[in-house]
Amino acid sequence: LPATFILYIFLQPRYKRLVDNIFPEDPEDGLVKANMEKLTFYALSAPEKLDRIGAYLSERLSRDVARHRYGYVCIAMEALDQLLMACHCQSINLFVESFLKMVRKLLESDKPNLQILGTNSFVKFANIEEDTPSYHRSYDFFVSRFSEMCHSSYEDPDIRTKIRMAGIKGLQGVVRKTVNDELQANIWDPQHMDKIVPSLLFNLQCGEGPPEASEKEKESPVELTERCFRELLGRAAYGNIKNAVTPVLMHLDNHSLWEGKVFAVRCFKIIMYSIQSQHSHLVIQQLLGHLDANSKNSATVRAGIVEVLLEAAAIAASGSVGPTVLEVFNTLLRQLRLSVDYELTGSYDPTSNIGIKIIKTHEERQLQEAVIRTIGSFANTLPTYQRSEVMLFIMGKIPVPGVHPALVSTASGPEGTRMIQVMLLKSLVQVNFVIIMLVRISFLEPLLSFSLTEDPEVRLLVLTILLSLIDRHDNRPKFSTISIISDISVLKLKVDKCSRQDNLFMKKHGQQLYRHIYLGCKEQSSGRQHYETLYTLLALLSMELANEEVVVDLIRLALALQDLALSTDESLPIYNRCAVHALAAAYLNLICQLTTVPAFCQHIHEVIEVRQKESPYLLPEDAEGDVLFLQSKITEVLGGSGYNTERLATPYVPQYTDMKIVSISCYDAAMKDWYLSFEFFTQFKKQKQQLLSHQIKDEFSLYSYSLHPQIKTLIKLNKTPESEV
Repeated sequence: LPATFILYIFLQPRYKRLVDNIFPEDPEDGLVKANMEKLTFYALSAPEKLDRIGAYLSERLSRDVARHRYGYVCIAMEALDQLLMACHCQSINLFVESFLKMVRKLLESDKPNLQILGTNSFVKFANIEEDTPSYHRSYDFFVSRFSEMCHSSYEDPDIRTKIRMAGIKGLQGVVRKTVNDELQANIWDPQHMDKIVPSLLFNLQCGEGPPEASEKEKESPVELTERCFRELLGRAAYGNIKNAVTPVLMHLDNHSLWEGKVFAVRCFKIIMYSIQSQHSHLVIQQLLGHLDANSKNSATVRAGIVEVLLEAAAIAASGSVGPTVLEVFNTLLRQLRLSVDYELTGSYDPTSNIGIKIIKTHEERQLQEAVIRTIGSFANTLPTYQRSEVMLFIMGKIPVPGVHPALVSTASGPEGTRMIQVMLLKSLVQVNFVIIMLVRISFLEPLLSFSLTEDPEVRLLVLTILLSLIDRHDNRPKFSTISIISDISVLKLKVDKCSRQDNLFMKKHGQQLYRHIYLGCKEQSSGRQHYETLYTLLALLSMELANEEVVVDLIRLALALQDLALSTDESLPIYNRCAVHALAAAYLNLICQLTTVPAFCQHIHEVIEVRQKESPYLLPEDAEGDVLFLQSKITEVLGGSGYNTERLATPYVPQYTDMKIVSISCYDAAMKDWYLSFEFFTQFKKQKQQLLSHQIKDEFSLYSYSLHPQIKTLIKLNKTPESEV
């Protein structure tokens, strides 16, 4: 028998003898390095034998796995790894087939150590650049198996973490091996992406807590997952972005992760920073489509998608948003209209009673705020020319009932239209306006058409937007309240000389601005914020757009406001009259110091001092003599400084002839005429209601018979808080 055995050994092929010699008698001794060097030299000298060496090693490994001789299994895999690293000849493809067969055998085992061993060998193989292509190699099994390992639920947490990390590394190896090889099966196909991406997101989500990495490990599972995910996205070409992002959207849907927002935002930040910048608009398009697809989902889900869109769009704007800029705003405005409909009607589909969901008003309000915030924030990230287009686009979407029903809500009626007006104006307030003449001219007239509506909130928003349009030197915060400032030098105002464009603008549109300021002061529903904003508007006009002619007109306007507060023909409440007097006084105090005419300043300061001592509340009946600013006196003192005295002596009267239509789609002359008289109609309607109201007649009769000693009685009868007066 020994002789027969010895004869068998010598009759074996040399490659088998060399393979057998690398295995020691005791597997704990490890690989026999001297014999391994001989085997490597033989493989390099006779590369045609490499495939046979691989087949024989595979045969031995399968036999050892079946007999549970795991020590020899580890030795066989170590030998395979060394042969792979050393040999790069044309015959390596056949050897790789044997290698992958052995790795597959290990991954199919239920032993965690064997799974990890097979994964580590595969990762080493994935890092090798092969000299020759392979036409018939398949990695479908490895994608599926590594994805399963990423979802391991092994009882021991330490072993479970190791298995999951091995799965992540395996997926990373598959991507590296196949993504740039055109002869391989396309790893970007949905059948593969639907396994790879959810597996990575699962581990990214599970590791949102503290890091689990031990001291010996270089990185935690979360860090490894994020690095692998970034590498996958960084390799995505233009045509593969959709297949890579779609599984992310589905994962967030299936696990209700939009509502939390944090994880969803984190995922898309990774996506936006990892993909090539010129492909950013593709991700934005997918988010917009997903938002539309979830238009009848709960408000929290839609709000989560909007928040993600906000973060993604801000990142994309720094690279390339492409043609999707207006598409972003159009989708957001459409979602805003739908949310208003849902809030007011209480149903996602008012025409059907089947499957009605309960709509929570506060959630819809949160969604609306998120949309407004997203519109403003994204607009601020755009370059100047795109921001101007977006401003005009949003302005064109604000509904004017009967004239421009761009976003008029048919389901929610007039209240829905008003809400949309307010929300779109709020979104414009958040935009940092870059003042260029083209924007100012094309944007001003559509905006002013809303400044005289009956809704005080709409009027206040319009005034706020006007301030943003005019303020170029950040002077606005210095005039947030109406106050008498004895020395405006402490404000450190920034004032530049008006350009030729500014002069042309005020010559064409100045009267229009003055008229809206004057009529805005006449509104009975105006409150403290309205008058403070009007004062700020007058102050900014004086510093940003004022030449001598404009200064004269502004002074005339201030004196006309004083006359308005004194007039008995107007039905202004006591508070409004006092507020108009205060506004006129504060503005004249400012403009006199800006003009630096001593006599003008002296007259204004004398009147203010008398008011502070004798008539701080400025009752119209008592407002006479020294407590009024005299037009004749101002004309006299400014005439000596070169100002147009003839124009100064002419009382200001609002002009209605310069109203024009800009960006309004009117298809018949009658509609145009109606729009031209929109302001007249608004004012006439209010005056008619006042004349027919007995309450106002009583108020006027009470007002006309009430003098200074009886002011508290007047406050009490009109139910006006004394603190307001």
